[in-house]
Amino acid sequence: MQPNPLLGVVFHWLGGLASGSFYVPYKGVRKWSWETFWLAGGMFSWLICPWIGALLLSKDLFAVLHETSSHTFWMTYLMGVLWGLGGLTFGLTMRYLGMSLGMAVALGYCAAFGTLVPPIVKGEFADKLLNHSGTSAGGPIVLVGVVVCLVGIALGGIAGVRKERDMGNDGKSSAISEFSLWKGLAIATFSGVMSSCFSYGFQFGDPITKISASHGTGPYWVGLPVIVVILLGGLTTNFIWCVMLNLKNRTGYQYLASHVREEHAHHGGTGSGEHGPAATAVPGSPTDLKIPVLGNWLFCALAGTFWYFQFFFYQMGESQMGNYKFSSWTLHMASIIIFSTLWGIFFKEWRGAKALTKSLVVIMLLFLIGSTCIIGWGNKISEDAANAKAAIVPAEVAK
Repeated sequence: MQPNPLLGVVFHWLGGLASGSFYVPYKGVRKWSWETFWLAGGMFSWLICPWIGALLLSKDLFAVLHETSSHTFWMTYLMGVLWGLGGLTFGLTMRYLGMSLGMAVALGYCAAFGTLVPPIVKGEFADKLLNHSGTSAGGPIVLVGVVVCLVGIALGGIAGVRKERDMGNDGKSSAISEFSLWKGLAIATFSGVMSSCFSYGFQFGDPITKISASHGTGPYWVGLPVIVVILLGGLTTNFIWCVMLNLKNRTGYQYLASHVREEHAHHGGTGSGEHGPAATAVPGSPTDLKIPVLGNWLFCALAGTFWYFQFFFYQMGESQMGNYKFSSWTLHMASIIIFSTLWGIFFKEWRGAKALTKSLVVIMLLFLIGSTCIIGWGNKISEDAANAKAAIVPAEVAK
């Protein structure tokens, strides 16, 4: 089956929709602390759903993992561990830079490093993105798409800063009461670079993909065993951190308890992103200590499943990007920001911002949507050129 980059873009949009939507169910969680519902949802994100998906849709999963070399397995797993560190420090980025600016800076680093480092390390940057050898007709167009994406993210950061000023008091809102530019930028850099390791996980896990294909798994699903290994690493990091917080905050009882302790009565879901505050006030009397256990687990299961679907569709999209698989990371980041911003508009998070700020948000969305189309177009040009060249060679041989 020939790659179809435009179909790949659609798959990446679906992944971005899943990622941009996964935190919405957490708004329904009540009387659980952040570390409790994050780990509960994470068990579906990083363990249950990946294994179910790989077992159902790929062939001979255990045999594929058994045939994988220890170096490939552990390097792929390590990338998952490092990605987990990036996710955990993402919350500190929000704390010191605010949600909008922090999101833009961290995801900007993540998009740039996750997309551009793999071809640079492999020595393919000049050939694949600059068409140095004349074999990558769409390479420069893909590079333009990456640059347009980064410009869009930067515009989002500017809009975020303006939003904080427009809606805050004395130029500073409560969302960034601990605003620290240099500390925030340092943490955002670490978070963005570490988060991009998920992209490297797919690079290190490419041999697993080939083994999976050799066992008869179709092209759409060959990446599922790789996701299993990466997310085992992510599970390790997040599990250790959440359990440490459960012990520190004495919240480990919440997973199965029918009632919450009074000091945790105001804890609940958050719609502010992956790492919202541990204690979020929710409507109702603080004396209401009953935990909706079944409801909480259902909301966490839904959130975790949505989260997993971002990479379920990611690997489907990557399978269609041909020689420019690394550009999938830019498409993924752009799609996440597009749909998370649309959710923010739906929940009226930009209400009260000035007209210029809202205009910047619209321009950002146009840049990001445009970047995904440009990258898909560049990929298609290169694939069409490669297919045309492959068709010419047999014709010449026949002569």
